[in-house]
Amino acid sequence: MAAESAAFTPLTLPVLPLDDEVVLPGMVVPLDLSDAEVRAAVEAAQAAARSEPGKPRVLLVPRIDGTHAATGVLGTVEQVGRLADGDPGALIRGRGRVRIGAGTTGPGAALWVEGTRVEETVPDPLPGQVAELVKEYKALATAWLRKRGAWQVVDRVQAIDDVSALADNSGYSPFLSTEQKVELLETTDPVARLKLATQQLRDHLAEQDVAETIAKDVQEGVDKQQREFLLRRQLEAVRKELREINGEQEGEESDDYRARVEAADLPEKVREAALKEVDKLERSSDQSPEGSWIRTWLDTVLEMPWNERTEDAYDIRGAQSVLDAEHAGLEDVKERITEYLAVRKRRGDRGLGVVGGRRGGAVLALVGPPGVGKTSLGESVAHAMGRKFVRVALGGVRDEAEIRGHRRTYVGALPGRIVRAIKEAGSMNPVVLLDEIDKVGSDFRGDPAAALLEVLDPAQNHTFRDHYLEVELDLSDVVFLATANVLEAIPEALLDRMELVRLDGYTEDEKVVIARDHLLPRQLERAGLDADEVTVDEGALRKLAGEYTREAGVRTLERSIARLLRKVAAQHELGERELPFTVTDADLRGLIGRPHHVPESAQDPAERRTAVPGVATGLAVTGAGGDVLYVEASLADPETGAAGLTLTGQLGDVMKESAQIALSFLRSHGAELELPVGDLKDRGVHIHFPAGAVPKDGPSAGVTMTTALASLLSGRLVRTDVAMTGEVSLTGRVLPIGGVKQKLLAAHRAGITTVIIPKRNEPDLDDVPAQVLDKLDVHAVTDVRQVLELALAPATHGAQPEVPVAA
Repeated sequence: MAAESAAFTPLTLPVLPLDDEVVLPGMVVPLDLSDAEVRAAVEAAQAAARSEPGKPRVLLVPRIDGTHAATGVLGTVEQVGRLADGDPGALIRGRGRVRIGAGTTGPGAALWVEGTRVEETVPDPLPGQVAELVKEYKALATAWLRKRGAWQVVDRVQAIDDVSALADNSGYSPFLSTEQKVELLETTDPVARLKLATQQLRDHLAEQDVAETIAKDVQEGVDKQQREFLLRRQLEAVRKELREINGEQEGEESDDYRARVEAADLPEKVREAALKEVDKLERSSDQSPEGSWIRTWLDTVLEMPWNERTEDAYDIRGAQSVLDAEHAGLEDVKERITEYLAVRKRRGDRGLGVVGGRRGGAVLALVGPPGVGKTSLGESVAHAMGRKFVRVALGGVRDEAEIRGHRRTYVGALPGRIVRAIKEAGSMNPVVLLDEIDKVGSDFRGDPAAALLEVLDPAQNHTFRDHYLEVELDLSDVVFLATANVLEAIPEALLDRMELVRLDGYTEDEKVVIARDHLLPRQLERAGLDADEVTVDEGALRKLAGEYTREAGVRTLERSIARLLRKVAAQHELGERELPFTVTDADLRGLIGRPHHVPESAQDPAERRTAVPGVATGLAVTGAGGDVLYVEASLADPETGAAGLTLTGQLGDVMKESAQIALSFLRSHGAELELPVGDLKDRGVHIHFPAGAVPKDGPSAGVTMTTALASLLSGRLVRTDVAMTGEVSLTGRVLPIGGVKQKLLAAHRAGITTVIIPKRNEPDLDDVPAQVLDKLDVHAVTDVRQVLELALAPATHGAQPEVPVAA
């Protein structure tokens, strides 16, 4: 490191104060003599120089906020004359640092002080670290000078080898503040001063690089905006020219959203919300992503039919005729729609269209097995009422936003399905069919069924808020029809908001009517046949409905008719059959094969399931409607030692408990029923429900299992024409069950003639079609003993029937 010399020279000099300016040794600066203090110092120096050899000398002292620095610079007045602007001035060169002492007297009006000259020396040659520091400073200074284009100064800086002169050369740097230059002035060690100057230059270059990067990015952004603005203006000009050439006028597709909002017939609160968004759009730039979101929202709001409503057709008889013409059966739904229209008509006549902000909408839940016409019924209801129809499929929906919409903070946000349905319908009072509402699921994205609670609540949906629109939407005039196959899958709170209408399936006569009036004409058209070319008589349709299909609805029946007509059309094209042709029940086997569902009563007595003791016929309800259920029971060989109860057929807990109750009842009451209950103590009992792959549960098979076990023990057969349903208690009471109508329809389809039901279910017979009741002998019982008397055939005299034994 360089060592500062200890040689000090006493001096007496006039003070030349510099306000907010610093002169370092080696610098040459012009000073304006118009300033009184500068002129006084120069004149005092000139007066003193007359008696001393050499140039006049002054002490250049920085003055910051009226305070003089403790160190100054000895300066010599090189020349006195005129500056470039014509004012008097002096050229002064800094010679060396001077430490200021006490004040003294001297000629002239200037302030004189005593000081000591600080002389600095640096070892020669320079140490390695100092040489590297000199090299770094020159490189930084050269880089900065080249950026400014001061090429002539680069060579002068490179030629300076003295450490002190090189450090003081930074006094010319315009980016240094007065405080930084004072710090350089008061640092007397040349090496420390060069380090300080190097650090200051390094910091400035770093700041300059950042500033240049930011300025470059800003300039590129501005250039892009200007280029885009210019191109858009050119595009508008080109479009304008094209419109003028084609004779088109600017009109509805204008982007003036404010004019569109003001011209639209919007509710007051919706208008206020839309105008606020227009204000945001006008304040945002064309490149802002928020602008596109606002435009999409405004387009959605403007496309909504806020004040569009269709007039209901209050021709009650006409609406009833439309429903009867398009759907056979389904009397409950038709009556409900007719009642709704009648009430609407009376309310309108008395001026009660809107009460408390709510209109007279309706929410119906159509629950029934597949294929009974729930979905197509929605279109018929809309047709009968003269309203628009829109279907919303909810099967598999798991995201709550599908119902309530996404919030606009998300990219690609959309309104919910309810809002989209209203927009698609183009009216505020359409018929909206919520299809498969029992198939709605829930996961981490929310529960859509919970979002439907407000939609389907007549007391709340007049102020429905979609998360995307965020304005109130009146749904109180919408007729909602929800369809479902399984009632238990609908949440209880949601079901409570809807009026339940059950569609339990069609009778065989209704299926024949539907096939004749609706299915056959549609399939004739799809097969490319005319009504006078192929005719299907009623006997063939009845056999198709009874023996080729066994379902609650008519989908399989329609497929069978389609297959039949395709076969006739193909035979005609191959030259195998002449048209016109009438299909009879005798032709069905040759055209579409053998029947798939032959009733037990139509089979040979030896081949029936109930041809052996221990088999009883029960009735059940599934998601596809009612069905016939067989129960089989057997006793294990006493030598196997396998005592106890075995249940098979994929049974639920409730059905397993029913089997235990049936077995316990027979064990405790076997003596009075004249049954050999001793076999139940040492031999295992096995109860099986065929179709083991199908899950089964519920208490309604209790009487059936009791009858099967009683038949097994007594050796008496269960009557083939008898089916039964009911829950059994430990005391033998027959308790009520559900689904009576569906079960009786299933018994009718299966060829059963006698049905046993609980006594307390007798009122449910009012729901069963009259033509079905006429063909069934229904017995309402209260005790299982009555069931056994009706279901078990008389014992054969002189012979003991064989009891099935499970090995």
